[in-house]
Amino acid sequence: MRIHGGPDAGGVALHDFSTNSNACGPCPIALAAVQSADATRYPDPQYTALKAALAAHHSVEPWRVVLAGSASEFIFRISAWVRQGGGSRVHLPQHAYGDYAHAAQAWGLTQVSDPDAADLVWACDPASPTGQSHTGWPKVLERCTLVLDGAYAPLRLSGAPALGAKQREAVWQMFSPNKALGLTGVRAAYAVAPVHAQFAAAALDAMAPSWVLGAHGVAMLSAWAQADTQAWVTQSLDTLRQWKQHQVGVLENAGWTVMPSNANFFCARPPAGHDLPTLLANLRAHGIKLRDAASFGLPGLVRLGVLPPVAVDALIANLHFGD
Repeated sequence: MRIHGGPDAGGVALHDFSTNSNACGPCPIALAAVQSADATRYPDPQYTALKAALAAHHSVEPWRVVLAGSASEFIFRISAWVRQGGGSRVHLPQHAYGDYAHAAQAWGLTQVSDPDAADLVWACDPASPTGQSHTGWPKVLERCTLVLDGAYAPLRLSGAPALGAKQREAVWQMFSPNKALGLTGVRAAYAVAPVHAQFAAAALDAMAPSWVLGAHGVAMLSAWAQADTQAWVTQSLDTLRQWKQHQVGVLENAGWTVMPSNANFFCARPPAGHDLPTLLANLRAHGIKLRDAASFGLPGLVRLGVLPPVAVDALIANLHFGD
């Protein structure tokens, strides 16, 4: 079963710590663009203007921009492309987003522990669920198809990227801006191909269905490429840093063990004496949702997104329901 944060069968939680979306959002510029999108017409099937805008944002040639229905859609598409090209082995981070493994299973890729033995390597920096820097890079980045998931790169609150700009030119870079914009309900993403991968970029474009993005996805990604949107995201980081400092301090004072993180989320262990499944179920019944990190291979821990102080106060006030 695929496990994700965000709304569940119980609907939208009043205080949802289970998602890594930017709690300062939605970005008003991107939201206005999505709300004003013309849903009565098809977008340009070639997405000429959008590709040009994203290419200019990243200072690359337009052919390097490969659009995707979502990050998950691209994960499955590039896994299929590697498999069809004769690849058979994939390396996954030790703790990671579940769709990397789901896509590998769907396309018959065998997981290997050594990144230098893999045809496809997944990396996320900052990594989810830990929010820490990715480890386990192959010795030669160009030897395999390496995809650097940049979902949380715009939400980095501390530290520096593990790869420098020149190194990133040698790998696939995948972006899903809906998290940084606080608009996770809008499904749209893109990848920037390595500098010498024009044939591969064309092949992956050819594997996509027609109109891989609808009008709302086009609107969000177009807004993402604008300078005023980027300025809003940058400004939101200061607020998130303040909220994170407050949230970590309150949890530690309540007896939680908080793990280090560079992002707008982190893992933590509740105080001794709490039965975690009972705690999570009772908090959910009171409108508070946390993400059990067991699905990431971290039993006994939860992942918490950074939320405003009012949400943290509600969490602390309701912790006794897990006793």
